[in-house]
Amino acid sequence: MRIRTAVSTAVAAGAVAVLATAPAQATEYSSALKVKGVQYDAPGSDSNKCSTGNTKNEYLTIKNYSSTATVNLKGYVVKDATGNRFAFTAGHYLQPGDYIKLRGGHGTDSDAKNVVYRQNCNFIWNNDKDTIYLYKPSGGRADVHSYTRSGSDRDHNGYITYHG
Repeated sequence: MRIRTAVSTAVAAGAVAVLATAPAQATEYSSALKVKGVQYDAPGSDSNKCSTGNTKNEYLTIKNYSSTATVNLKGYVVKDATGNRFAFTAGHYLQPGDYIKLRGGHGTDSDAKNVVYRQNCNFIWNNDKDTIYLYKPSGGRADVHSYTRSGSDRDHNGYITYHG
């Protein structure tokens, strides 16, 4: 957990007073898996037609930030603010530093190509604002991020990076 410290000194009658430090908002969770970024607004005109739509171009990148542990995605769950969800039901092993893109639409999952498809042509992420939740198989939160188009997407390309 990152703790921001603030030290303030005051000089009064030759004495120095040091104020205590306080933790900042705790938003980090103890998990090797974190949301690296999200393409929340697929390029082009939104269409959720399975044959001609662009839901495959909407994706969430999940990365294993551990330097030593391999993590199995089976049992992890991704949700949005309104309760849309995707559960990883198959074993996908992420080596340290490896990532996977969870894409919309239909396709063949491939560990070699670092991709898992939701097998659903509906969009999951809202184009104006949303919250991304990543849950561990135990049900505890692994990571969470909220975004707004106007406040989070500085270059307005529909992609936001969270953990570098």
